[in-house]
Amino acid sequence: MKRYLALFMAIAIAATAAGCSSEPTASGSGAASTAPAVSTAPAASTAGNSKMKLAWYAPAPHAYFSEVEKGVQQFSKDTGIDVMIQIGPDWTQASENEKVEAMVAEGITGLSIYPCDASGANGLYDEISASKGVNVVNFGTDTASPSKAKFAIATDVKQAAYDAAVAVIKLMGEKGNLVNVLEVLEDPNTVKRQEGVAEAVAKYPNVKLLQEVAGIKTQEEAVGKIESVLSAHVGQVDGMVCTGQVSTSGMLQVLSDYYQKQGTAHRIHAVGIDTDTAVLDGIKSGIIDATMAQNTTGHGYISCMMLKYMQEGYVPKDGGYFINTGNVLVTKDNIDTFASDLDKVTKQILGRLTTDYLVKK
Repeated sequence: MKRYLALFMAIAIAATAAGCSSEPTASGSGAASTAPAVSTAPAASTAGNSKMKLAWYAPAPHAYFSEVEKGVQQFSKDTGIDVMIQIGPDWTQASENEKVEAMVAEGITGLSIYPCDASGANGLYDEISASKGVNVVNFGTDTASPSKAKFAIATDVKQAAYDAAVAVIKLMGEKGNLVNVLEVLEDPNTVKRQEGVAEAVAKYPNVKLLQEVAGIKTQEEAVGKIESVLSAHVGQVDGMVCTGQVSTSGMLQVLSDYYQKQGTAHRIHAVGIDTDTAVLDGIKSGIIDATMAQNTTGHGYISCMMLKYMQEGYVPKDGGYFINTGNVLVTKDNIDTFASDLDKVTKQILGRLTTDYLVKK
């Protein structure tokens, strides 16, 4: 396992470095209850802060958004800048439009937002940028190009899904049947994750993508659909990858029940995403092998810091639109240190914002 950890830590570091260049390399839903807390902000002018009114918007209640919000709150604590925080009712662009337009009516000057629809959100951005002069930054995912969003601060979701799938395949001995469990197809990241897993499987001729499960919005749906897969393919599932927090929680519950009833004679290797307490406990107890940790605190903190700088007169540099905040494969070997690794990445990115991504007017 330590050999695989070293391999995927190297992949994660390489992906992070690539994400800090002018182009994205190629994973947001998720939670990280042990996510790093950025406690110091880089020195920056406070000019214009009195006119600054920043906002953060998430489409619906989700563990991932709860963790990103912690980064937003830490930003406010470090800078003294209040951020209007709002979480919408559902995963529809219509609701997002309505709620954001109401926030704009209250005079916001900068918006950190998770777009519901990769294309549909651009209409909203066009409106509030052109008529109200609001700076928009995507967090957690991206919108279709061209977009009025100034930046996207996110995990490289396709690469993270690819890394997670390869980790499972290695544990399977590079042979056998793999199940891919996705979440909501409305999420702009889902298709990218689907592509990442498919590309990983294609590199291993002795591995078959046995079944793909999607359309999961709740843990109950995840449990039901994963149980159905195991019932339909008794003894045939060798590995499982989940690229959403809700599906990961469902997988954890199903496998826990499975091993209690069936024993561990047939091991189903499993890798999920995100790092809530239950998932980390599942790794410690051996129910699942690993999980992919996103830099959720960085998504919130960095996106707000970008808005602050732009309010102070900075503008985006050419070619620096996508900021990859990194991801780390979490196993028993690094379960106590992964958070500090992501914290270091956040601080490194913050230190380069005004050299790599922004320039003073």
